[in-house]
Amino acid sequence: METLKINGMSCGHCTSSVQKALEAVPGLSGIVVDLKEGKATFENDGASREDIRAAVSKIGFEPGE
Repeated sequence: METLKINGMSCGHCTSSVQKALEAVPGLSGIVVDLKEGKATFENDGASREDIRAAVSKIGFEPGE
């Protein structure tokens, strides 16, 4: 499992948006977005960290490390 901190989420709609964005990244599966912790966890089978971060940035959230 990999983890990505996501800054700027404040509600259930935010988590849903992040979930959908990450589901669109080829190679990611088992995605869980946690609003309280401000992070997403997922299995990664070949997606680059840059592509993952770009998917989150594209919908208006700030990816952390």
